[in-house]
Amino acid sequence: MINCVRIDSANKDFLKLVNELDADLAERDGSDRAFYNQYNTLDVIKHVILAYENDIPAGCGAIKHFSGDTMEVKRMFTPLKFRSRGIASMVLNELEKWTLELGYVKCILETGKRQPEAIALYKKNGYKIIPNYGQYIGIENSVCFLKDLNNSDKK
Repeated sequence: MINCVRIDSANKDFLKLVNELDADLAERDGSDRAFYNQYNTLDVIKHVILAYENDIPAGCGAIKHFSGDTMEVKRMFTPLKFRSRGIASMVLNELEKWTLELGYVKCILETGKRQPEAIALYKKNGYKIIPNYGQYIGIENSVCFLKDLNNSDKK
């Protein structure tokens, strides 16, 4: 059974998964990785969902303030042995619930074109591709998404 918990970015299990995520992204992004790393610092992340299966970290994701009504989804990751089981969607759903509880109504995010499974995850969960925002404007590898949580088709 998968159990999701709310933590902050100092949690050791979250940090372990983030290290795995960074290693995966370093392989996929190559020399582009340095650009993305500057926007993935954990010190600004206060809201993290960690999924466990039998006390083993099975996935994670985080949200951080972006604008008055919008949270940005960050650091989504599911280790390979836990993929294709709905864990990432479960984490994303919990992040969306938390976003609404905090008084925000939208989620945005950026992922890379070299992460087709991430793109599929966000599309499956009702995120719509938008023009690249902020630091991602003009970045060819980036794909940005938005979901209006008040106008989404919740399952």
